[in-house]
Parts: sequence; structure tokens; C-alpha cells
Amino acid sequence: MSRPAEPRPREGHGRGGPFPARHLPAGTAAGAPYDLDIRPENAGWAHSSLKVLTLAPGGTHTFPAGDSEWIVLPLGGGCTVATGGLSFTLRGRDSVFASTTDFAYVPRGTTATLTSAGGGRFALAGARCARDLPARYGPASAVPVELRGTGTCSRQVNNFAAEGVFACDKLIAVEVLTPGGNWSSYPPHKHDEHHPGEESELEEIYYFEIADGPGGTPGLGYQRVTPSRDEGTDVLAEVRTGDAVLIPDGWHGPSIAAPGHDMYYLNVMAGPGAEREWLIRDHPDHAWIRGTWPGQPVDPRLPLHESHQGHQGHEGRESRQGHEGDAR
Repeated sequence: MSRPAEPRPREGHGRGGPFPARHLPAGTAAGAPYDLDIRPENAGWAHSSLKVLTLAPGGTHTFPAGDSEWIVLPLGGGCTVATGGLSFTLRGRDSVFASTTDFAYVPRGTTATLTSAGGGRFALAGARCARDLPARYGPASAVPVELRGTGTCSRQVNNFAAEGVFACDKLIAVEVLTPGGNWSSYPPHKHDEHHPGEESELEEIYYFEIADGPGGTPGLGYQRVTPSRDEGTDVLAEVRTGDAVLIPDGWHGPSIAAPGHDMYYLNVMAGPGAEREWLIRDHPDHAWIRGTWPGQPVDPRLPLHESHQGHQGHEGRESRQGHEGDAR
């Protein structure tokens, strides 16, 4: 089971207000009992949340949903989720690199209790919302596994809570796996303004896990965010397992996996729009890269794993600039 790297020193932890930086190395955004505790109050925004919880064998944790909807997503290990008089058994997985996973939806205004007989690590992805939807189970077999890009821009997207796949009010969440040496979230794209039919306004969290190399050599990767406005988000970060990057605005990408180290990241998004949609604009200096992809093969290492329903080809979704496509 993948475990976070040892925390790296950094000033500030954001408990008393917004985090002092957009890159949050492992451990610097912890808040008991969570290894990672990102909320609107400390992120300095209005909608998106992500918590990562480690449970020992036999461990239990109860949390109030409050004004947000949540998805409980096993990162490693399994658990049961009890909420609203219902109980969901999540088989989970050995690690984020092993398979897709089942998950549970927790509605706003309820309380959820996680219990793990064998122990594990669990992501709680949340978004402030306006509607009361029912608690539900999401089977691993229903998670579409999609391949995007070609060549060294090839990556795998597990669309477990993409719009049109699993019903939420505001929350959008997907997993991305990038083989070592490849670039994902490329070309750089943004979704920080509302332009009907072209771009949606969404806050986004990237949470990373990086595969170790031979002999347990710790993995690493890189994340870039460039400003899309004056004094906008500007990040060039070395990322390791347990790190997170906050993206309230800006052109984000590439996400670069170092050779020999496959990269995983969980994307959690939400925004103020009336419609739950992910519409993006490519960076105008880099959008041309899409024109080099047709005719190139997808990286033969993909898929790193499949759901029970298999995977879609990289041409299986819209790829026009301003529409849902290959940037993730």
C-alpha cells in the first residue's frame, strides 16, 4: 500500500487562515485526524475540499458532511461507509496503481462513519452544494477507464465522478495515471472564468501519489501552473506522494512523471456555475500540440490497469478547444 513520504519542512499550515502557498508538501496541510485537510476556509476559496484519512486495522472515523457532498474513495485498503441508515461495503484496492475502486457518495447534512477491518487510506472529496441527493454506492465495474493523448502525452483517466458518469450536484472528480517519462494535463488549460459553452469556472485540487522505483527509491514528478491573470497562480513544484497543489486559477500543466516513476493524481473540482460541467480553454501557445497526435500510437504501457468494463480509446470523448477533451 502506498504511503505518504515523510513531511518536508515548510512554513505555515493554513489552520488559522488560507495556506501561504499553492503547493502543499506532504504533511504540511495535515490536521488531526487527517493526513491532508483542505477546506474552503484554508484554501482561500469557496467550494472544493479534499481530506485524506489513514485508518489502522479496526479503525473508525465519523465525520459530518455539513454543507458539502462527499465521495469516499479508497486509495489503499477497503472499508464500510455508514450514512443515513445505509451501509456500503467498499472492497477498495491495494493501491492507486493496482485498479479502479468502488466508492460511496455521502449527501450534505448527514453524518458518515468509516470502519476499516484491515486498515487503509481513504480520500474524502467534497464540494459545497445546493441539492440533497441520495447516498449511493459506486461500483468499480462502472468506472470508465479512458486513454487520452498519444505518444509521450499518453495518460489514463478513471472517470469515476465525471459529469455524465456519476450524479453529483457540484462535485467533479477523476483519477489520472501517467506512465513514467510522460506529460499529462497537457497542453496547459484553464477553467477559471465562465464563458457559456466554452469554459466553466472551477476550483481544482491535485493530490499526488508517485510510484517508487527499484529498491524502493522514492518517486517524484513536477507540476506547473502559469498565471492567466495579473498576480495569478504561479507554481513550479517538485511533487511527491502525499503532496497537493491548489489551483484557483491559471493555466495548469504539464504534470510531468519522472522516468521510472508512474504518477497518480486525484483531481477534485467544484465551482459556482449553475451547470455541473468541465469546459476548458487550451493555452494558445501550446494548443498546436494536439495536431501532432493523430496517427501516433497510445503509449503501449497503457492502460496501467482497467476497470471491469475495459477502456475507451483516446478519440472516445470531445477534443475541441473549449470543450471536454484531452487536457487532463
